[in-house]
Amino acid sequence: MRKRLFLFILIGLVLITGQGRGTAGGKVRKPVVAGMFYPSDPHELRRVVNGYIGNVEKTRIDGRIVALISPHAGYMYSGRVAAYAYKLVEGMDFDYVIVIGPSHRVDFVGVSIYDGEGYETPLGIVPIDRELSRRIGQQGKIIEYLPQAHTQEHSLEVQIPFLQSVLKGFTLIPMVMGPTWNFDVCQQLSQAIIRSIKGKRALIIASTDLTHSYSYRQVVAQDEILARHVGQFDITGLEEDLRKGRCQACGGGPMLVAMMVAQGLGANEGKVLRLTNSGDVTGKKSPGNYVVGYMAAVLYQAAEKSGEGLKEEERRLLHHIARKAIEDVVTQKHRSEPEPEIPPSLMEKRGAFVTLKKHGQLRGCIGHIKGSKPLYKTVGEMAVAAAFNDPRFNPVTEAELSDLEIEISVLTPLRRIKDVEEIEVGKHGILMKKGFYSGLLLPQVATEYSWDRKTFLEHTCLKAGLSTDAWKDKDTMIYIFSAEVF
Repeated sequence: MRKRLFLFILIGLVLITGQGRGTAGGKVRKPVVAGMFYPSDPHELRRVVNGYIGNVEKTRIDGRIVALISPHAGYMYSGRVAAYAYKLVEGMDFDYVIVIGPSHRVDFVGVSIYDGEGYETPLGIVPIDRELSRRIGQQGKIIEYLPQAHTQEHSLEVQIPFLQSVLKGFTLIPMVMGPTWNFDVCQQLSQAIIRSIKGKRALIIASTDLTHSYSYRQVVAQDEILARHVGQFDITGLEEDLRKGRCQACGGGPMLVAMMVAQGLGANEGKVLRLTNSGDVTGKKSPGNYVVGYMAAVLYQAAEKSGEGLKEEERRLLHHIARKAIEDVVTQKHRSEPEPEIPPSLMEKRGAFVTLKKHGQLRGCIGHIKGSKPLYKTVGEMAVAAAFNDPRFNPVTEAELSDLEIEISVLTPLRRIKDVEEIEVGKHGILMKKGFYSGLLLPQVATEYSWDRKTFLEHTCLKAGLSTDAWKDKDTMIYIFSAEVF
C-alpha cells in the first residue's frame, strides 16, 4: 500500500513539474502542452508536422543559414507559418541547436538554461548538450538555471517536434529568456553564445509571436514594422521600435539575441518567409476579435558571387532593358519587338542602382539596396524611377533621349562593419544608418571626386541628413558593399 501511495505521489510530482527521468537516469523535461498546442499522439503529431512541412513552398536561400525565427502558438494557428522556416533546414546537419524562447509565466532578468539530460516530446527525447550549456552559463551572471522558468513554458516545447521532424539528429541547448530584458542583457547573452560555439555548425532558433491586440489593423501595421527590421537585418532599429512600443513581440529579447548571434557568426542577410496572424487563419478580423501576429524568418550569410560577374552580353541586355523602359514612358508607346530571353543570372534577386548622366553631368540616380525582384526587372524599374522620380531633377524629356548616358550598378549584399578601416575607397560603397536617417553612396562616387576614406564617410553622413562626424557615434550603423558598374 505504501509503495503504491509513493508511486502515485511520484507520478503526481512529474505531472505537476513537467519533469521526469529518462531511461539513462538523467533528468528529462517532459512535455506539458502536448494535447493542447499540438497532438499528444506521436503518429498524429508526425502526420500533422509533416503535413505542414510538405505543403509549403521552400524559399531559395543563396547562402549559409545561421538562425530561424518561428512562432510558438498552437499549431492550428501558427504551425503552417513555422513550417516555412523549418522547411529550409530539412535534412541538414548541425552540431548544436540553440532554442531561445521567452518566459510567459515567470518574471526574471536574464536567461535560464535547462540543466537536464534531455527534452521530451511525443516524438521522443532530444539529448541536451550539457557541456556546451555549462560553457555558455559560465560566460555571465545573467545566465543561470531557474527550474520554474521551464516547468510550464510552451515557447520552447512547440519548436521541438518541428526540429525532430526535419533534422537528421541534433543536440539541444534550451534557453528561456526572462520577459524583463534590455539591450545590454541581449548583448551579454549573444556574446556568451558566440564565444562558446565559434567554429561549430550551430542553428539558432528564436521563438516568438508578434503583436497581441484586439485590432486586426493594429496587428498588421505593427507587425509590418517589425518584419521590415528583420528583413533589413536592422538590430538597432528593431530594439528601438520594440522599446518604444511601435511594434510588439513576446519573444523580442530572444529575437534580438538570435540576430546578434547570427551577425557574430557571419550572417549578413535577413529574409521574412511568412507574415500573418490569427485573424487571417480564422477569418475573424473585426475590431472586437483578439488577434495575434506570427512570422517565420531566416538569417543567413549570403553566398559570395564568384567569377568575373556578368557577361558582356548580359550587361548589354540590361542596358537595352533600361533604355527601352525610359523611352517607352517618354514616348507613351511600346516598341514592338520580341521579348528577349532572360538568362538565369539576370533572374537572381539583386540590388541595383541606375545612374543617368547628360553630357557628363548627373541627371538622375535611384536604386534598390536589396534585391526583392529579378535583376532585369529591378534595372528596368530603377531606370524609369531615375528618369522621372528623382526629386532633384525634372523628368527626362524626349529631346534628351539621344544625349542620355546610362550607368548600371549591380550590388553585392550589405555587410555591417565595426571598423571603418575595412572600407576600401574605389571598391566599397557605404550605407550609413542612424535611427530614422539613412544615406547611401555608390563606390564610384568616391573615385570620381578623389575622396579619401574620411571624406567619403563624411559625405555619406551628409547624404543621410546627419552631421559629418556622425559616423563616429556608437549608435550609427555602417554597412559596406561592392558594385559591378557598367
